[in-house]
Amino acid sequence: MAITHLLYLHGFRSSPQSAKAQRIAARVAARYPDVIWWCPQLPPSPRDAFALLMHGIAGWPRESMAVIGSSLGGFYATAVAERCGCKAVLLNPAVDPARDLAAYIGEQTTWQNPGEHFFFEAHFVDELRALQAGPLSTPQNYLAFIAKGDEVLDWREMAARYAGTNLRLLEGGDHALSDFDTHLPAILDFLNLA
Repeated sequence: MAITHLLYLHGFRSSPQSAKAQRIAARVAARYPDVIWWCPQLPPSPRDAFALLMHGIAGWPRESMAVIGSSLGGFYATAVAERCGCKAVLLNPAVDPARDLAAYIGEQTTWQNPGEHFFFEAHFVDELRALQAGPLSTPQNYLAFIAKGDEVLDWREMAARYAGTNLRLLEGGDHALSDFDTHLPAILDFLNLA
């Protein structure tokens, strides 16, 4: 079935102004003007972020929606896909952010706007733990891009978590997927946008 609703989830310290979010938004607007696109600014609290997402997509048709997530957004995208049974595209997805982000408790800035500050609180780690999705119920619903050159996350851990999915292991590369434009056609093909 063609996808009519598309959700994009940015990573930790990122925003809807990220390069990948902007590139996908522009491509969807130009080629698929009827697709509903939503790329919200996620609050620092994982519980609040997930509540915002589930409220925002409450009226979306589960059979024709999809989610794209980068890094921490990939972790959230997995939780959304498992709850909704929809397709998901993951870009260097975080596997265990409760463990990884425990080192970032305190004041943070966003990549796109260093003057913008937020506070990552200790209890957010527990909120992340509570959102951890179990084994993937429908691995074929996932397309995962994992760069072996990711300097932030361990590609082996990501590959093990998403084994059995449509997995694209990229030689080299980086966490930001700087060569993202080369992967856009495969993403759009997988999503089958209306």
